[in-house]
Amino acid sequence: MGSQVVAIIPARYESTRLPGKPLALIDGKPMIQHVYERARRVALVDRVLVATDDARIAGAVRGFGGEVVMTRADHPSGTDRIAEVAADLDADVLVNVQGDLPFLQAQMVDATVALMRADSALPMATLKAAIRDEAEMNNPNIVKVVTDRDGFALYFSRSPLPYWRGPADGVADGVLGYRHIGLYAYRREFLLTFARLAPTPLERAESLEQLRALEWGFRIQVAETLTAGVEVDTPQDLERARAWAAG
Repeated sequence: MGSQVVAIIPARYESTRLPGKPLALIDGKPMIQHVYERARRVALVDRVLVATDDARIAGAVRGFGGEVVMTRADHPSGTDRIAEVAADLDADVLVNVQGDLPFLQAQMVDATVALMRADSALPMATLKAAIRDEAEMNNPNIVKVVTDRDGFALYFSRSPLPYWRGPADGVADGVLGYRHIGLYAYRREFLLTFARLAPTPLERAESLEQLRALEWGFRIQVAETLTAGVEVDTPQDLERARAWAAG
């Protein structure tokens, strides 16, 4: 198996909160193009693919010169979609770059891939960024993560995590907690195994598939990034992203 690092951007047209999200225009370009072009700039990534089952998205990607792989339409998650693609790739590490990160920073990808390179036994890595705003802590659309002293995930939740029982005004640097950023690096063999594992109770409760890995006993190391950027999940997020791009 090769030592290549391949970034895969799973993209579907249907989205509960924002249908057609990958093709939504930001600064005159579809969001999927912003993500693809930024992923291409990452030094540690050898190849970038878009994985989709939608002809409209595939056409848009080919239109700007991107590489696209058509997948089955019945995948329950983006992870299952990239696992289908990974099965036919000669690669060591697969990076799942969410298609809703139009301002993806190269260092975000580099940080996760660096963890995988530092520990050949590490099955999976992801990212977090500090939360200093109470509204963000209480927003169920923003996933929180807590880690141990070595940076391994203890739990992910849509609830405030940790829950501050007393006043939080004395926290270091105003950090209330950490938001999880939906970018993952997987060892290829682990990804293929993970996609075959049965969904778990906590995964179903929170609707967070990364909990499946924890519940099955796999470790996830979490790198910290200073830039959370804008994740586009709702029409309001899209307007924020457009305003951000406009400067």
